[in-house]
Amino acid sequence: DPAVFYKAATIAAQTVSDQDMALINQYALEPLKAEDVFVFKAVLCDNDVDRCFERFTIEALQNMRDLYVGKTIIKDHISSADNQVARIFATELFQPGKAKSDGELYTQLIAHCYMLRTETNADLIKEIQGGIKKEGSAGFMPSSSICSICGTDNRKSYCRHWPGREYEKDKGTEICTFTIKGVSDVYEF
Repeated sequence: DPAVFYKAATIAAQTVSDQDMALINQYALEPLKAEDVFVFKAVLCDNDVDRCFERFTIEALQNMRDLYVGKTIIKDHISSADNQVARIFATELFQPGKAKSDGELYTQLIAHCYMLRTETNADLIKEIQGGIKKEGSAGFMPSSSICSICGTDNRKSYCRHWPGREYEKDKGTEICTFTIKGVSDVYEF
């Protein structure tokens, strides 16, 4: 679907707590134990300009924080039952305390995820633990995507500006970026 956006995400290890297990077991049909699951976290996105010259507002990150809980993690954005490998059991907004160049506090959307320790998942778990599989992408539907050059909401109509290109403005040249001000739905990580 060309209207769906995908953003780069990074994966890191996480230890499982009793509180995590309580949240995880909300999704399980039978109670799971800590030794049954592999738990990890992923930074899905943040409010800084990324490699696609897009950024999220805090409001958009808050939308995504609420919408991503319970969503599945699939391989290669191919929606099939066999590609579902993990689930997001909790999310949080994390602010490490540094300010961005515009003065706003840098904020990350972090997803806490689990997968079952099965023979089928053993290689994927090893690849995550070994740092081979450490990136992913988040699939979502923005409710608005605002051009920094002309202010057009590119979810409603398209402007002629391309993210990453320089354009003349009143105060000289400016690199075009798009700001995602809201998110109406999320699909997967």
